[in-house]
Amino acid sequence: MQLQYAYILQQLLPLITFHEHEIFEIELETGVQVNGRSREIDLLFKGEFVEQKYAIAIEMKCYRTLASSGGNRGATDIFMKDVYEDFYLLEQYVLTGIAQEGVSLVMNDLPRLVNPKNKNAKCWDYDISNLANFGPITLTTPIGGKPVNISLEKAYALNWMQYGNFWFMETQGVNVLKTTISDRPTLCSGFPQ
Repeated sequence: MQLQYAYILQQLLPLITFHEHEIFEIELETGVQVNGRSREIDLLFKGEFVEQKYAIAIEMKCYRTLASSGGNRGATDIFMKDVYEDFYLLEQYVLTGIAQEGVSLVMNDLPRLVNPKNKNAKCWDYDISNLANFGPITLTTPIGGKPVNISLEKAYALNWMQYGNFWFMETQGVNVLKTTISDRPTLCSGFPQ
């Protein structure tokens, strides 16, 4: 999937190049260190113009109901949690200066992930349904019998679009303004707080 997307981006570069000195580069599976662990960014899109440099980290997830073997695929709960792990990694790439932006691209062919009839199962702590809004949030619900600890500092709004039998989502976390009690305006400035 990364290779196909990189190829499409490469073909679009002439359409977004406005100056002859602009330089663009697309890297696949770029190895980086995040919090002392080796990670691979699915796709790193870099641009440079004179002294200015900009990088966009892109993480991709795909869930198909049929495995390549032809049998039904399971583990939708792990897929949902993995989407949240990508959100976390994208935040870390930006926080550590590896990229200036992080974008998550997700696709699936399972309508119940996008428009569920109910959200009673524990996997819905990792809500990826259409119009889900969340963050900042810390999630610790175990998935697949393994402990989880994902802390997202940004806010997210998920919007899916359907094309044929597939659903697609592009999302980025948005910084949240943090305030303290001392930042709040006072109602009666003449009285002690």
